[in-house]
Amino acid sequence: MQPEGDTAVPFDAKAFMRTVPEEPGVYRMIGLGDKVLYVGKAKNLKKRVSNYFQRSQPSPRIAMMVAQIVRVDVTPTRSEAEALILENNLIKSLAPRYNILFRDDKSYPYICLSGDAFARLGYHRGGFAKGARYFGPFPNSWAVRESIHLLQKTFQLRTCENSVFQNRSRPCLLHQIKRCSAPCVEAISESAYAEDVKLATRFLDGRASEVVDDISARMHSAAERLDFEGAAALRDQVRSLQAVLHRQFVDSRKDEDVDIIAAIEEGGEVCINIAMVRGGRHLGDRPQFPSTSAGCSALDGMLAFVEQHYRDHPIPTRLVVAVDSEAVREIMAEVSERKPVVVAPRTAAEKAWMEMAESNARLAIQSRLRDTGRVEARLTALTEALDLAEAPRRIECFDISHTMGEATVASCVVCEDGTMKKSEYRRYNISGITGGDDFAAMRQVLERRYGKVAAGEGICPDLILIDGGKGQVSAARSILAEVGLEAVAMVGVAKGEGRKAGLESLIHPDGREPLLLGGEHPALHLIQEIRDEAHRFAITGHRARRAKTRVGSKLEDIPGVGATRRRSLLATFGGLDGVRAATVEDLCRVDGINRKLAEQIYNALH
Repeated sequence: MQPEGDTAVPFDAKAFMRTVPEEPGVYRMIGLGDKVLYVGKAKNLKKRVSNYFQRSQPSPRIAMMVAQIVRVDVTPTRSEAEALILENNLIKSLAPRYNILFRDDKSYPYICLSGDAFARLGYHRGGFAKGARYFGPFPNSWAVRESIHLLQKTFQLRTCENSVFQNRSRPCLLHQIKRCSAPCVEAISESAYAEDVKLATRFLDGRASEVVDDISARMHSAAERLDFEGAAALRDQVRSLQAVLHRQFVDSRKDEDVDIIAAIEEGGEVCINIAMVRGGRHLGDRPQFPSTSAGCSALDGMLAFVEQHYRDHPIPTRLVVAVDSEAVREIMAEVSERKPVVVAPRTAAEKAWMEMAESNARLAIQSRLRDTGRVEARLTALTEALDLAEAPRRIECFDISHTMGEATVASCVVCEDGTMKKSEYRRYNISGITGGDDFAAMRQVLERRYGKVAAGEGICPDLILIDGGKGQVSAARSILAEVGLEAVAMVGVAKGEGRKAGLESLIHPDGREPLLLGGEHPALHLIQEIRDEAHRFAITGHRARRAKTRVGSKLEDIPGVGATRRRSLLATFGGLDGVRAATVEDLCRVDGINRKLAEQIYNALH
């Protein structure tokens, strides 16, 4: 029952706890007006929820939330996995004030070793495929690429795509500079390559010392057999490995996997910085800021980060934390059956790691505060320049790209709170219009975009930017009026004389005189940044669509290349770009393609 008025009957926690089952599930803390304050999951609902109603709370933020509770809803589930899915769905849909959320960190990069007979070494982001092995996560792409470069230099594993590997007739440049053993042309046996893969795997697993010892033993054995050339090659491998093992920010002197988690609160901001040590190698760090943090302390942020991060990523042997390691242990016990050692920094190496992580967290906060001030200043300037009632928190910008009317593509980019939000960018392929009719293209994309918004299927922006002059703005205005969104602020961005930056004029849909802000105006800087991003996103999509159309049509126009042979070509070379890059000899290897036809295909595409 929802209480009437502005006050609520005090929540009777004791009576409520007698009804809570000891099962996995999700709980929702509800405040006045049925407002959801917090959503959480638990292995044991009774045990977890009862912790909120102890006499004292370690966190002022939690105490503040508990004081606002008028009821608690619980939903038992059949398993912890179901509870996790339900919790995620509820948090996304309800956006509770007291949940501390970090940006989805599934984007951490990994190193991948494919499951092929001659395994491919590669950089990977995203979901995992069966049969491959993944090592990581790494804090940033630089750390992955440096590690791949080392592995290439030491173990000479291939990095080329399968479409290239299967169609090589001679070794590539990487073999010539001793970065690949050229399994594509059988320059190395499958068993010898598998041994190199095994060593690389052990190195990535953090057993670098074992790898060095193994290669050293093989080097001495080769020397005893008087195979001095082979011994020299093995010696170079040992030197490469030892060089990287000694090139550390801090030398742990152990082949260990450790995560160092620093939590800093400064200037009203909370930053959680995770530094990663793998196999004794310090790989760098990655600062994280909570996207929702009402009253969040450093400890609150750290506990929320630990819970969210280790749901999706491998847990190292040890976690080094600066504050309340016992609270972290409790969280880890809920996240996974495998419990790492959680300690405060004790050794000289651990203290040095923590000092670096905390220092980098402070630098990240200072940079964020500078950027926040700059963003707010630009939004304020834009609000004043356009005479808006309030600052536009969500801005959407549209651009049209084509070549003489061919392969028209429209882009929509989103700027939220002064920051580009790439996850919400969208492209629209335009069809059914006269080629080159930008007004019709603009009408079509806006109708498709805002027809859904008017139906309640999307988010309505505070400001719409149109890359164009009066014609495009007029087309946009008519569509917005048709879908009932004419009240949304809109302005066109017309290029100035000579298309020179800083001379742009802003076109109002109501016929007012165009507004010239001048090249130094902070509002124009923000508009230019958003407009340029819309242009980049549109032209990238247009070029891809145009290339696909042109190459595809050329294949169809070649006599003797029917649907079956087209499919074989595209499958063999991994797509249209691969067919274009293939030589006549490469094309001859495809079933059904003789040399005469291969030459016809090659000539048609070049």
